[in-house]
Amino acid sequence: MEKKSLFGKCPYVTAQKVLTGKWSMYILYLLSEGPVRFNELQRRMPEEMTHTTLSRQLKTLEDEGLIIRKEYQQIPPKVEYSLSEIGEKFKKVLSVLEDWGNDYIQYLHTLD
Repeated sequence: MEKKSLFGKCPYVTAQKVLTGKWSMYILYLLSEGPVRFNELQRRMPEEMTHTTLSRQLKTLEDEGLIIRKEYQQIPPKVEYSLSEIGEKFKKVLSVLEDWGNDYIQYLHTLD
């Protein structure tokens, strides 16, 4: 029996596939307030985030169409990342996730 792909058909499977990567949602959150240069993104990421991992995650988000990479022809080179049009629509999701995340953090404190 052949398994059918739900990507592009089911909104939950599609969103989950597009948002793969441990830091994808956090990167989208950081970009939600406007364009950010690579070095600034790296400074704002957790310590365990390497240059290579951040580059790979940004490339994936760019390939998925969620972010735009703009390279300025200058010395030293300047690269800026921002949300694409479809990435901007994710801001609503980030807002709801923030509310739920805060509720869950409160819940965790009740377990102490």
